[in-house]
Amino acid sequence: MDHRSPLVRAALATVFVFGVLCSLVAGAQPSALPVIGYLSARSPEDTAHLLAAYRRGLGQGGFVEGKNVTIEYRWALGQYERLPALAVELARRPLTVLVSTGGDPAAVAAKAATATVPIVFVMGSDPVKAGLVASYNRPGGNATGINILTVTLQAKRLELLHELLPQVTTVGFLVNPSFPAAESQVRDAETAARYLGLRIHVMRADTDREIDAAFEDLVQRRIGALAVAGDPFFDTRREKLVALAARHALPTMYHFREYAAAGGLLSYGIDIADAYRQVGVYTARVLSGAKPADLPVIQPTKFELVVNLKTARALGLTIAPSLVLRADEVIR
Repeated sequence: MDHRSPLVRAALATVFVFGVLCSLVAGAQPSALPVIGYLSARSPEDTAHLLAAYRRGLGQGGFVEGKNVTIEYRWALGQYERLPALAVELARRPLTVLVSTGGDPAAVAAKAATATVPIVFVMGSDPVKAGLVASYNRPGGNATGINILTVTLQAKRLELLHELLPQVTTVGFLVNPSFPAAESQVRDAETAARYLGLRIHVMRADTDREIDAAFEDLVQRRIGALAVAGDPFFDTRREKLVALAARHALPTMYHFREYAAAGGLLSYGIDIADAYRQVGVYTARVLSGAKPADLPVIQPTKFELVVNLKTARALGLTIAPSLVLRADEVIR
């Protein structure tokens, strides 16, 4: 028999009911959404189309930003020295996965920032040599992603440029000395040039002022064509590079379609938007429980040549029909 007073029993009953109600309300609250940390060496302005492709890939795996996943963005704006701190800042947050885009510097910074948070990367050089994965088929650690092969395609770009302009004997090569793969890019360009019977004039630029100076140097030396090395900093200056090439009437080869779409003469490389979509697919797989160690690093098998005939006419160039026929896209 309960000897407590009716007042005490009523108070205890109230406390019990309140506790049950609180538990029910707490149980009805939605659980915290998984968080993606999105680290990019580029800028939101020049990658809006790529971010849309990434979100499409997430959607293919059942994830929609703001609905069942949250994304925290950090942008280096082409300033690679900012990436390590941005990566550490993201890694300290309660992330489910860390995505690095915009090339090698972001991927390396992400890997240095955490050995436990799963990482999905986009990079243009070999992730095995960079120490991000043990092998392509079995990455083995906390990172996987896609190697977009940007760094390794320079020889083909020079070959196509030479085919278009066989009379040009010296080609300018613009490279960013702050990019980790810069010197290998230069070696590849020089090797390809020797094979093609060309001379290469290397120019290094990692600031807007140095880009301007590089074009002035090309004009003073009367160099007849330019190849721009694949580099995220240059991607953030895409409009500037295309405008300078047009102003100085300089036929220029680039690494992504987005340059040709912006008015550049030629581009040769992978479908970068599809690569970002694939990264979104891999991110969704990690969110669903897959481990990066078990997801093979992707390598593209399709490469696209884009020719801008409108720009060719403005430069007074006639592009051989055979080259136009081989193009995956012709901008008229």
